[in-house]
Amino acid sequence: MRSVTKAILSIAAISCLATSALAQSRPPHMPTDLSPAGVRAADDHLALEEVEGTEAMAFVASENEKSLATLTGDPRYETFRQQAFDILSATDRTPSPTFLGDGIGNFWQDAEHPKGIWRRTTLASYRTATPEWETLLDIDALSAAEGRDWVWKGAQCLAPQETRCLISLSDGGKDAVVVREFDTVAKGFVTNNGFVLPEGKHRIAWLDRGTILVATDFGLEDGKPTLTESGYPFIVKGLRRGGTLADAGEMFRGAATDGGYGVSPAVYRDGEGNILGVLVNRPLDTYRAETWMLDGSNMIKLVLPERISIRGMIDKRLVFTLDEDWTRREGQKRTAGSLMAVTLNTLRPPTRTGDLFISTEADVVFTPNARQSIEDVAVTDEKIVVVVNDNVKGRIIAFNNNATRPWTSTILPAADNAAVHLGDVARKTGRVFYTFEGFLTPSTLALADLTAATADRIKVSPARFDASKHVVEQFEATSTDGTKVPYFLVRPIAAPMDGSTPTILFGYGGFQIAFPPAYKPEMGRLWLENGGAFVIANIRGGGEFGPAWHQAALKENRQRAFDDFAAVARDLSARRITSPRRLGIYGRSNGGVLTSVSITQHPEFYNAAVIESPLIDMLRYPDLPAGASWIGEYGDPRIPEEAAYIARYSGYQNLREGARYPRLYITTNTRDDRVHPGHARKFAARLGQMGYDHLYYEETSGGHSNDADPVANARRWARHYVYLSQQLMD
Repeated sequence: MRSVTKAILSIAAISCLATSALAQSRPPHMPTDLSPAGVRAADDHLALEEVEGTEAMAFVASENEKSLATLTGDPRYETFRQQAFDILSATDRTPSPTFLGDGIGNFWQDAEHPKGIWRRTTLASYRTATPEWETLLDIDALSAAEGRDWVWKGAQCLAPQETRCLISLSDGGKDAVVVREFDTVAKGFVTNNGFVLPEGKHRIAWLDRGTILVATDFGLEDGKPTLTESGYPFIVKGLRRGGTLADAGEMFRGAATDGGYGVSPAVYRDGEGNILGVLVNRPLDTYRAETWMLDGSNMIKLVLPERISIRGMIDKRLVFTLDEDWTRREGQKRTAGSLMAVTLNTLRPPTRTGDLFISTEADVVFTPNARQSIEDVAVTDEKIVVVVNDNVKGRIIAFNNNATRPWTSTILPAADNAAVHLGDVARKTGRVFYTFEGFLTPSTLALADLTAATADRIKVSPARFDASKHVVEQFEATSTDGTKVPYFLVRPIAAPMDGSTPTILFGYGGFQIAFPPAYKPEMGRLWLENGGAFVIANIRGGGEFGPAWHQAALKENRQRAFDDFAAVARDLSARRITSPRRLGIYGRSNGGVLTSVSITQHPEFYNAAVIESPLIDMLRYPDLPAGASWIGEYGDPRIPEEAAYIARYSGYQNLREGARYPRLYITTNTRDDRVHPGHARKFAARLGQMGYDHLYYEETSGGHSNDADPVANARRWARHYVYLSQQLMD
């Protein structure tokens, strides 16, 4: 105990010295003027923000050549690539099922179909070891026929028959998609008056067989765009079959100044296909939104809090989770984090001043405690199914449809100490797919019959690595302000507690996204089997303990997430699990904010960092599409007081001369239209400008989701683990 305490004090002392040193000197690239113009004037790498600009692509080509020589030239690369590809393309994987009409649908990729096929079978056949599949759409064949790099982005089918579907296809993996109507009976696109939408970030919903609701780019109106500054739509129109977007009738209009991810229509139906409600979500910023309902031919604004997440409808009740406390009109207070089911009529605005509606319904379905959170929700005609994380471990609960008395519940079977994920729901029959998995336990697929309150285990995924030599533990680290931060550790059972175990520390810490235990086959095969350890830090900013855990690290409090992550790093060293020489970090997207800041604030803690698809230049992020949609998370650097606190951590501006940064690996994708590739490019360029050794690789096909095909994804994982092996194992 004495040695552990000494280690903690030693690391804390180093941290304090480092923090003190950082406070005494101004980073050389920190603008003295934090106005947008001042930040821009101080940025000597603006040309790299031009996605396919000449200078930018020359930079990418040069950096890629250097990095590929180092990574793919490593003797481990081909082994890692083949192992990853074998996992990603294995034919004995569990096909992810969706209910499609009377059968089961699945999108499948393998070595023979790297782009993938959309296919279907019967439920009886799906239950067997070798289902008989019928191909509906072959994306490889479609790409070849049309000369396009099509990437499947899903199908939205009109219930309950589900014979007509809106297929979303991305050119190269971008978030922006082309939409085409597909006939599952004829097994082809509808060519006679079928719905077709050009490329865009659409929000769509079937109203009926002849009408879809569309939020998209409707072109210029009076010379002004019909998109927000984030590039998302703010107008919803009804598009009739055979009509054009120009002819569509307007249903709802927000404003060009709206934030978030764009206005979105939703049509809720019961199992017979009857419409329960037509709603429009109008985001005001990343988390605040108005909820509007179609009432006859008019749209009315519902009396709801601005911070909610709508989960569906049961009968005429809206099912949603609260992300803030809510005092209803009759004075009843409902707690943030609760799952609610509220009759739509009680949410209408009062018809005259002073109207008071007294509700007798049991509107609270479930309220988590301080160490719980609601991870996912599905709604059928008779049940509400909820995945609850309890100290970051999942369980699944089915709640009965109770209108005027407390909601009774049944716990469905799942493994202990696991993550639980809801799959597709057959609303009419009350069936739902769900999976559960652990770090060392492959995923099990179950099918629940909610009417009978039973569940069958249908398929168990094969093990992809030898888990027998590893153990999973959960610890807590103490952050700067005393908050206890949980983390999961997967390590070799025989690991010597002398700080020598190569360890990857993963973190995210944003957007209320939780990271419970998960089976990561490529990590197990390429890392654990080679003697490494893996850690997930459940830091603030995530959703592990509900809205409060997330909101504790918003905007001016962002430093708490970084402090939590550093606390976990210190704790790993204090327990002698690993040491700075053997500790690397990995984060992508919002996790790129975390990893870039972690390196600039505490380079002494780490010897590697994989910074993937990252946000890094936080003083210019709203100017890089689609950055402005995240202002509710980070704040707005165009406002002076908010720019001041963002500048204190922004990784791009806080790089310093003479720091002992490890060799970093920064990677992104040219076609990423969610997190602009300029972030990664500029960070790498500045590292090189300052003389720091680094690796930068930019994939030129695929998008933010890395879902283009298993061939590219196998190469991606091989590069990651070659780099981490070089830094932490060699």
